[in-house]
Amino acid sequence: MEYTEKYLEEVGEIARVVDRSQIEEMIGLLCDVRARGGRLFILGVGGGAGHAGHAVNDFRKIAGIEAYAPSDNVSELTARVNDDGWESCYVNWLKVSRLNASDALFIFSVGGGSLERKVSINIVESLMLARRVGAKVIGVVGRDGGYTARVADACVVIPTISEDTVTAHAESFQAVIWHLIVSHPRLRKNEMKWEQTMLQGTERSFLIATA
Repeated sequence: MEYTEKYLEEVGEIARVVDRSQIEEMIGLLCDVRARGGRLFILGVGGGAGHAGHAVNDFRKIAGIEAYAPSDNVSELTARVNDDGWESCYVNWLKVSRLNASDALFIFSVGGGSLERKVSINIVESLMLARRVGAKVIGVVGRDGGYTARVADACVVIPTISEDTVTAHAESFQAVIWHLIVSHPRLRKNEMKWEQTMLQGTERSFLIATA
C-alpha cells in the first residue's frame, strides 16, 4: 500500500501543477490547424507510439482533424528502418506526406529527443523538418522536455515529482492531456459514445416525465 499511496499522491500533485496555459495554447493551435484544413501528424516511440495510434483515432473521430501516425503502418515503418535507418524513418515518411506550413506535429516523448545524447533522433529530425517548412509543433514530454520543448510552439513538460516514476507519469499524462484536448468544447465536434448514450437517456427520461 505504501507505493500505491505514494504513486497516486504524485498523480494528484502533477495534476495540480501542470501548466494549464500551455494546454490552452495547444488547443488554440489545433483549432487553427483544423480551420485552415491542415493535418496533424502524431509521433512517438515506445509507449508514445502506442499513444499516437490511439490519439489519431480521437482527433479524427472526436475533433474532426485529419490525423496520421507513421507508427501505424508497420510495413512501411519497418521497411524504412531496414533500408534507410532508424534516425530518418519518421522524417522521410513526413516528406512523402508533404508536411507543410498548414500542418502540425504532435510529439509524445518522455525525453523529447536529444542530438547530443543520441536519443530519439527520429523525432529530432522530424522536428527539424517541421521548423524548416513552417509546420506548428506541440508536444507532451517529461523531465526537461529535450529538443521538443526547445523548439515547440506549445509544449507541456510533465513535472518530475520522483526520479523513480518519470516515465510512468509522463506517459500517463500524455493520455490525460490529449483526452482533455479532444473533449474540450473548442475542439470537440462529435460526442463520444457513452456521453451521447447518457445524453439520449436523459432526453428520453425528460420526454417521458413531461408527457
